[in-house]
Amino acid sequence: MVYASDPIPRPAGPPASATPLTDYLSSARNGVDPGYLVLPRALAESMPLPWQQRLAQLLNELQQAYGHLPWPVYRVVPSRPERLADLDEEQLAEVGCLVEIDGDGELRYRDRDGRVIENPEQHEVLVSCLDPISRPRPAAPMSPVWPAG
Repeated sequence: MVYASDPIPRPAGPPASATPLTDYLSSARNGVDPGYLVLPRALAESMPLPWQQRLAQLLNELQQAYGHLPWPVYRVVPSRPERLADLDEEQLAEVGCLVEIDGDGELRYRDRDGRVIENPEQHEVLVSCLDPISRPRPAAPMSPVWPAG
C-alpha cells in the first residue's frame, strides 16, 4: 500500500457555515430586523438581468416549498430610528406614546400600557418616513420634433 507523503490540502479560510443566510443577516443592516428581511422592489427590478433571473428562480422555489402555508399580506412601511424625546405629537401618537407633564414640571413619556419610559433621550423607536428608495418614474413621452420647412 502506498500513502501520499503530503497531507491533503484543506481549503483556506473558515469552514463553511451550516447557517449561511442567518450568518449574513445577523451582520446585514439594510432591510433586516430580527423578524424580517425586506428587499425593496425598485432595487430588485433594477438589478442586472442575470440577478433578476436567479432571484425569480429562488423566489419560485420558495413559493413551491412554502406556498401552502397561510401567508398574511405584509404591509411594509419605510421607517427610521428616532429618539423618543425628539418626536413631535403626531410621531408620538404613531408609535403609541403619550407625553405628559408631572407634578414637578418634568416631561413623562408613557407607552400604550401607561408604563413610564425611562430615559426617553436614549430610547429609540421606529418612525415612518418617506421611502428613499423609490421606483424610478417612467420617462415622459417626447414630443415629436418636426424639421423646419
